[in-house]
Amino acid sequence: MKILFAHADYLNYRVKERTKFAEEVEEPRKVGRIEDPLIAFTCVERNDENLNGIAEGALAEIKDVANRVKAKNIALFPFAHLSHNLASPTFAVKLLVDLENKLKEDGYLVLRAPFGWYKVFEFRTKGH
Repeated sequence: MKILFAHADYLNYRVKERTKFAEEVEEPRKVGRIEDPLIAFTCVERNDENLNGIAEGALAEIKDVANRVKAKNIALFPFAHLSHNLASPTFAVKLLVDLENKLKEDGYLVLRAPFGWYKVFEFRTKGH
């Protein structure tokens, strides 16, 4: 799994078009905004499907970075562009949903962008 982090003032997204791997989403999730997030651009890779504890490792890494930048809001943003060796869409969505739920259980406000959609997005980094 690859994760690219950006601490931002805000993140906005809007879905444009579904891919053949797109998860079903209700209208309210087709647009999203979160203030002051740690954005975790995530790419779940094929070899992650064979690793035990991948969700726990990713969760620990996200929480570690969030603690260092003092972020209470997390944006999980699927970003397949980080690898050419992608996991199955079913596995990737399950992992992202698990991360979302565990972060919420730990008290974070979480925005998870829909998987498998072309999205327009905008964010402004804090620059640190």
